[in-house]
Amino acid sequence: MATIKVIELIGTSKKSWEDAANNAVKEAQETVSGITGLEVVAQTARVENGAIAEYRANLKLAFLVKEVR
Repeated sequence: MATIKVIELIGTSKKSWEDAANNAVKEAQETVSGITGLEVVAQTARVENGAIAEYRANLKLAFLVKEVR
């Protein structure tokens, strides 16, 4: 039986919300193994001088919990 854990992350990008989500997953995989999926909960942005300066993707990231037996 598998157990899944979910954590919340915010990814950022100068290009797009999709790139922000990808950046969050790339960073997370440095310390989290067994990532199985994600849910984009919200998309926001930081605005400077009337233009989008940074895209932000709020994610719920799911990964397998290792069983110790």
